[in-house]
Amino acid sequence: MITGIIMASGFSRRMSKDKLLLKIKGVPIIERVIKTAVKSKIDEIILIYRKNEIKKIGQKYGIKTIYNEGAKKGQSQSIKLGVKYSNPNTKGFVFIVGDQPFLSYKTVNRLIDVFLQGKHLIVVPMYREKRGNPVIFSSKLNDKLLNIYGDKGGRDIIKKMENYVEFVNIKDNIEGIDIDKWQEYVKYREMEMNGYV
Repeated sequence: MITGIIMASGFSRRMSKDKLLLKIKGVPIIERVIKTAVKSKIDEIILIYRKNEIKKIGQKYGIKTIYNEGAKKGQSQSIKLGVKYSNPNTKGFVFIVGDQPFLSYKTVNRLIDVFLQGKHLIVVPMYREKRGNPVIFSSKLNDKLLNIYGDKGGRDIIKKMENYVEFVNIKDNIEGIDIDKWQEYVKYREMEMNGYV
């Protein structure tokens, strides 16, 4: 079993408005991410949310929704909640950020396939030689995941365990884009209008 954990409880501080509810091709960014997860090989999906609007979108797709009351503690809190509420039989966690609207289910499936080969405890996608998301962690690393803190996510674990990491090159670099600033959103909206995305 593979569990997908969608981290959607941030504060969009660099955007000054909730970026996850902004629309690309008429669909909220977070809904695009959820649809990708639903279409993929992920067996169980958990949406970690802060706003009810996000929760309602998750409920449309029948996925598990968990409220993050400790969102101010950073991304680590979302990771811990996802691990805590996942199926005890899961083999791995696919950590998906909520603001990556161009991610395809095929890329998610490719990462899962690499992970299920059983050769590595962590699988990380590379976009133009830059590490990105989603990242897969083996459930064998539960204790390490439950002991992270702050807003760094699992970066420290990856750094300390590089010998156990498989890096996977993704050809379509736009899939790795996450939208943090209003200017970025405007740019991709314009690309959408011109048929580039």
